[in-house]
Amino acid sequence: MHSDSLVIIPTYNEIENIDLIIDAVFQLDKAFHILIVDDNSPDGTAQRVKELQKQNEGRLFLAEREEKAGLGTAYIHGFKWALERHYEYIFEMDADFSHNPKDLVRLYEACAEQGADVAVGSRYVKGVNVVNWSLDRVLLSYGASFYVKLITGMRVHDPTAGFICYRRIVIENIKLDKIQFVGYAFQIEMKYKAHLKKFNIKEVPIVFTDRIRGTSKMNSKIISEAVFGVLSMKFRSIFNKKDF
Repeated sequence: MHSDSLVIIPTYNEIENIDLIIDAVFQLDKAFHILIVDDNSPDGTAQRVKELQKQNEGRLFLAEREEKAGLGTAYIHGFKWALERHYEYIFEMDADFSHNPKDLVRLYEACAEQGADVAVGSRYVKGVNVVNWSLDRVLLSYGASFYVKLITGMRVHDPTAGFICYRRIVIENIKLDKIQFVGYAFQIEMKYKAHLKKFNIKEVPIVFTDRIRGTSKMNSKIISEAVFGVLSMKFRSIFNKKDF
């Protein structure tokens, strides 16, 4: 089945979610292809994807990596894979249903019909739309978003968001091998580079629901990378423009 859209889903120990998330995407009225980028999950996630490929030939793909190497490098691997295969719309989405697969269609429409180059599934463009988060986590995330806006000058309310549609031209114009960050700061860096290149970034309001199954990958190292990384990224954009 042909599609102009590829959904990249990085996985590490997502055996509890993998069947459900793949099925949810393929149930949508719009045809999407899926690329699972698995970091050698010990729980058998990749093996299960291989089994599911038999009934989803030509629309479900798997890239296996030898070790857990970070969210950013997983997406960069997926971006390069997508560019080689001429997809026009390239999506980032989590495997754990914190992102509602039905919203893929809204992100697609923002780029394909409403003139966006980057469509961001935003938790904060209309108030605070998160479910099952503690107050301190909401404050941390919302505070980080305000901080990023302050430092970078981007008018994006949810710069750490990981539910995104990129038009192909955006990915082609970002030097993927110059991306510095591997954790959540990767999401900020991608948006910032698109912003510096004057691409149109549009936020699409979504409701973010914390995972029900499996284990969160969030930790203090990821958060500190985001906080301190933003400053270094801003300085590099001023003094080392060739990286951008």
